[in-house]
Amino acid sequence: MNNIQFKTNINCSGCVAKATPALDQVAGAHQWKVDTANPEKILTVTSDAAPSAIVAALQAAGFTATVKP
Repeated sequence: MNNIQFKTNINCSGCVAKATPALDQVAGAHQWKVDTANPEKILTVTSDAAPSAIVAALQAAGFTATVKP
């Protein structure tokens, strides 16, 4: 499994709750976490899902995400 990090606009626990169904579907339950204390709101995903699929799922849920280099 790959560990991929994304910069997001998931700012708070309410946003995390809104993003949860999309992330659980594409990456798997308990395979991701968001550091809302980090200024870049880093999402870390441990999954074999394609980064583009994760970005698309977040966009469909109303969030932005870019792969962190």
